[in-house]
Amino acid sequence: MPPPAGAHEEPGPDGPGLRTELREAAVTTVAVTVCGALLGVLWWWLAPSVPLVGDLVDKSWVVYLKDSEGEQAIGVDGTFTLLGLGLGALSALVVFVLRRRGGVPIVVGLGVGGLLGSLLAWRLGVWLGPTGDVIAHAREAGRGTTFPAPLKLGAKGALLAWPIAALLVHLGLTSLFGPRDPEPYPYPHPGEPPKRL
Repeated sequence: MPPPAGAHEEPGPDGPGLRTELREAAVTTVAVTVCGALLGVLWWWLAPSVPLVGDLVDKSWVVYLKDSEGEQAIGVDGTFTLLGLGLGALSALVVFVLRRRGGVPIVVGLGVGGLLGSLLAWRLGVWLGPTGDVIAHAREAGRGTTFPAPLKLGAKGALLAWPIAALLVHLGLTSLFGPRDPEPYPYPHPGEPPKRL
């Protein structure tokens, strides 16, 4: 006799059904992705400004770095990476507290959400930052006047900071504080042979 429809959704001793786990993973992915807006705003607000200067050469505008040896561009990437690591650890902690049992779908949702959140943060930060048309910005600022460069992410590997931090922190929390599997062979009393389950 075939099992009734929806029988695989009933929670058992191993946890909730697959459909419930997939639903929770989808909610996790969406929630973590939306948090990418926070990363984008923080990146735009905290990232150092890269100073540019415009000049007229043969009636054409040219733009160059005011400080060619400055490290502001590295600071922009570093700020994004550090914020991504922090939000990755925080999102992993929240997911672990809300769903202590874990499971593969929730971990996949956490990782995918972190990556999508990083992409959203990157695009939002670029949109909030100074205009990408540096020639028009130089004309507007005037000859020899310093103005900020567009916000851009030079090291695209920084996009992986959030999902990697989230997965590593979640793995650590699960291994330290997650539910344990029962012992297959309980310890016997002294003088008794071990009992098999």
